[in-house]
Amino acid sequence: MSFRLPTLLITALGVAVGLSATPSAFGFAQLRKERDLIIYEHPRFHSAFPSVVRSPSGELLLAFRRAPNRKAFGEEKNNHVDPNSQLMLVRSQDGVNWTTPTLIYAHAIGGSQDPCLLQISDGSLLCLSYGWAFLRPDGVKNLKPPFLQNYPGSIFTGGYFLRSVDRAQTWLGPFYPPHIAPEILRDPYGQLVPAYNRGAAIEARDGRLHWVVAATDQETPRKTSTHLLSSTDRGLTWSYSAPVAADSTASFNETSLIETPRGDLVAFLRSEKLGDQACIARSTDGGKTFQPWQKMGFQGHPLHALRLPEGRVLVTYGYRHAPFGIRARVLDAECTDFANAPEIIIRDDGTTTDLGYPWSVQLDARRILVTYYFKAAGEIQHIAGTILRLD
Repeated sequence: MSFRLPTLLITALGVAVGLSATPSAFGFAQLRKERDLIIYEHPRFHSAFPSVVRSPSGELLLAFRRAPNRKAFGEEKNNHVDPNSQLMLVRSQDGVNWTTPTLIYAHAIGGSQDPCLLQISDGSLLCLSYGWAFLRPDGVKNLKPPFLQNYPGSIFTGGYFLRSVDRAQTWLGPFYPPHIAPEILRDPYGQLVPAYNRGAAIEARDGRLHWVVAATDQETPRKTSTHLLSSTDRGLTWSYSAPVAADSTASFNETSLIETPRGDLVAFLRSEKLGDQACIARSTDGGKTFQPWQKMGFQGHPLHALRLPEGRVLVTYGYRHAPFGIRARVLDAECTDFANAPEIIIRDDGTTTDLGYPWSVQLDARRILVTYYFKAAGEIQHIAGTILRLD
């Protein structure tokens, strides 16, 4: 069952594990949609894949990938990889008014993708990304296999990350995470690619950082699995922890993490060859092992999880089936009721499947900003947002 905001409101049905309380005990009973807004839009650019965090000063920082709008050049379409794709940043004090974008990073050998921000408690900020190099045909024919082409000549280069210690004013890097053993792809130099993924990493309560990365573990047909990297030094170095989700035929990739009050690590997984089923995997031992992955019982990808002030978890995801848009569910604190949590329709006015990738942040005790990229009638793909209110 799906509920559309704002004409139908979502009632606070779930409670935190171990508690016996009415919705009013959490301070709100409904989730209301206040407004939709455009955060960044420009007719000469295709803008996509946002992530947003709140800095220690309270400022909102939103990163996104920006590339030339190829249709403005007379080309047929925009691709999700581009030799001129760059990582950009906008700022806001209130979630409504945003600055003009500034450059985070333009990689020296190709285009960059999906900047994923992680605000760390020591004040430093990570930006996790990955890239593509663009080769001419005479170079492609000499590459050492296996390698990945998104379209002819665009060769995957794997992951990298940047670090800022001054609230995203300047950036250090790029730094490269380790290659992980399940990964078989090679970059244009013939080297095994460093770890990569799109999705929210976390800082756990014990101070460790956790990041779920993807790996191409089979070339034909291509198949990906997901794996946990962890860091004990605030992301300076990373080490392999455990497989998260793997299957003999299905793929798992773009994954976001959350830590529950009980200390479980819960991974929200994008799947392939499972009918666009959202999937979940859980670790009850701090990331040493993960239980078998499960289907969540609904379609959508990729997912992002935000813990609400009263303890439950807002899970948002793109919906690339008619009607195209952005959807959400509110889970209990331990993320166990995903099969029964009602679906909330945040947006259903999209005009293409080229949208989604939501990422949420708390604005204040009552309001949430859900960011994503979007295209409605007459628009170019842009960075958009919806403000939800807890009443």
